[in-house]
Amino acid sequence: MANHVGKDGLIKIGSDTLGELRTWSYSVSGEVIEDSVMGDTARTYKPGLTTWSGSAEAWWDESDTAQTALTAGAEITLAFYPEGADTGDTYYSGSAVVTEVSSTAAMDGMVEISFSFTGSGALTSATA
Repeated sequence: MANHVGKDGLIKIGSDTLGELRTWSYSVSGEVIEDSVMGDTARTYKPGLTTWSGSAEAWWDESDTAQTALTAGAEITLAFYPEGADTGDTYYSGSAVVTEVSSTAAMDGMVEISFSFTGSGALTSATA
């Protein structure tokens, strides 16, 4: 069984790698639809639709093409590469809508930018 270190991960927006990336996450969930009826002795369910969403944080870089593509309301294609983008590495990709862009700065720190997005369609798995 293999494991990986976070520093090898990356995100691509279209074909551009998101620069200055610090953290990222995504979550996939599936709804359940109850189909229990009178006379059942236990509740039963059917699978419903799936959804996914995620976020990323980076040091702000106004010259980074991927960062500038992430504006609130933008429809994007993105891919998460947990182990890097070498041949044979697994990645997850899909279309999404950018739902929020926020930035923070502190006197004794770096200017940070964060992005949130909601998937539109399925998040699929493939290999590089």
